[in-house]
Amino acid sequence: MTSQTQNTNIGNISEEQLPIPKHKLKGWTHFLGLYAGEHVAATEFVFGATFVALGATMTDILLGLLIGNILAVLSWTFITTPIAVETRLSLYTYLQKIAGDSMTKLYNWANVIIFTVISAAMITVSATAVRFAFNIPAQLNWYPTNPWFVAIVLAVGFIVVLVAMYGFTAVSNFSGICAPWLLVMFVSGPLILMPALADSVIGQTSLNGWADFMEIGSISVWTGLNSNGEPGIGLLEVIGFSWAANTITHVGLIDMALLRYARKRSYGLCTSAGMLFGHYIAWISAGIMGAGTAIIVQKSIVELDPGDVAYQALGLSGLVIVIVAGWTTANANLYRAGLAAQAIFKTHSRNKTTFMVGIVTVCIACFPFVFTKLLPLLTYAGLLVVPVGAIVFAEHFIFPRIGFTRYWVAYRQLTHSRPAVVAWGMGLVFGFGLNALDILSFYYLFIPTWFFTIIVYTFMARRHGAADEYPEEQANMQAFDERVEQHQAAQAELEPEVLQDMSKLTKLLRITSLVSLIVTFVLACNTMFFSVGIPDYEVNRDLFFTVAFVCTLIYFFTAYWAMQRKKMVSVTNTKTAAATSI
Repeated sequence: MTSQTQNTNIGNISEEQLPIPKHKLKGWTHFLGLYAGEHVAATEFVFGATFVALGATMTDILLGLLIGNILAVLSWTFITTPIAVETRLSLYTYLQKIAGDSMTKLYNWANVIIFTVISAAMITVSATAVRFAFNIPAQLNWYPTNPWFVAIVLAVGFIVVLVAMYGFTAVSNFSGICAPWLLVMFVSGPLILMPALADSVIGQTSLNGWADFMEIGSISVWTGLNSNGEPGIGLLEVIGFSWAANTITHVGLIDMALLRYARKRSYGLCTSAGMLFGHYIAWISAGIMGAGTAIIVQKSIVELDPGDVAYQALGLSGLVIVIVAGWTTANANLYRAGLAAQAIFKTHSRNKTTFMVGIVTVCIACFPFVFTKLLPLLTYAGLLVVPVGAIVFAEHFIFPRIGFTRYWVAYRQLTHSRPAVVAWGMGLVFGFGLNALDILSFYYLFIPTWFFTIIVYTFMARRHGAADEYPEEQANMQAFDERVEQHQAAQAELEPEVLQDMSKLTKLLRITSLVSLIVTFVLACNTMFFSVGIPDYEVNRDLFFTVAFVCTLIYFFTAYWAMQRKKMVSVTNTKTAAATSI
């Protein structure tokens, strides 16, 4: 590291530019809740309908989604998490050390835009559910046509911005509360609508076994024919779709920002809470709910919006699920956007940059077009960031193994890394070129693009100084890292000692919230398995709608109260007390 950095007062450096200190690392439960909450979004209703419209078969869905989402979990576990845990840095900060100022700023601006628009889309979806509840007309134009819709967007967006501003802990706590309820609701929805589907296919509301389920799904949901009546996508496309859906965060390494808080590398497996639940169960559930709703309202599944589907499947609780699912996804993405912005404007705190980005996000969310264009954005955003993820992977994993020097750009005090910029540019040309030539399914383009970029960057970096040795600079960086550890250890000493509140009231609140979820699920099973005929089914469904909404209110009230009480109770330690007395 440079002598200037060596002499820098660490206390004057933004916390986001330093490795996460040991005392702020999180346990595995934080990541289970975080990923379950983020990846069960209102857009799951859209993805569920997408597979139906694309003409996947039921076998392809059940098997293809499982394989693809397992591959995604492995990508997080073996690519993203090791780099995040070893460096404790976000991608934005890490990239500064290996690519220089110019590319890092360009890349960070790209991420601000991407995650701002994704967050805006989620806020718009949540607002659409509220619109449905208040009978505000659907917003079909690219611009808002009703002032009340704008007011709803502003109200919903305010909550998202507020949570994201408070940082990782607030985001994970929010998702942790929502995740169990989202799980129950996404499982309950298909149970509620399956009798209606069964009646339309096999002439009875009850199923006699797995064969009936497969028959209903194959005839009424995943028929193997697309919206034009032609043979649809196959198993390989389903696998690729589900694997590539989150390339921006795993192979693209964006989730270093979240996983840098993980105590162990194995916590990358916690992403399975989002993939195997959110992108497997939720996508399958959404397809069933969409098909059932289409039968009830006599519309094509592609004509339904999340509010329609959720309301028909879950009643008023369905509108809540669209709102909550939109919030949990918007929170995490706005947090990422704030990190990227803070990496650009280093003199400002992450809270301030998140607030400024949040204002822009809420303004964009007022325009309904952002939701309708979300799928193309996610598709191309993934291919945009994959080359950068490849550059970081090469620098972190490959360079030390072939005798190259990691962080050579920082050691040479370069503000511009030609190998990084050229490799990124060539990776984009290569990836989008393959797409234009239609040589390979779009869902798999990230794989050859990733390998191609690694080869280009490694070759060019060797010619520009990566193969050289920098003993003095490495010694300076090691000394600087030791100073950072000492500074953070001193900060940890000043942290208040904490105790968990395990009082009887807290236990009662937690039990009550759990019972509310159990009651909801039991009533859903009652509707599914004990509805003999349509009249009986309608009675059971209406009972579920009423009780489930009451249980939803009880759950969020008791779960939030329990979380507040469970939060560590501060007990000022002797050093803090002594410092205060002085």
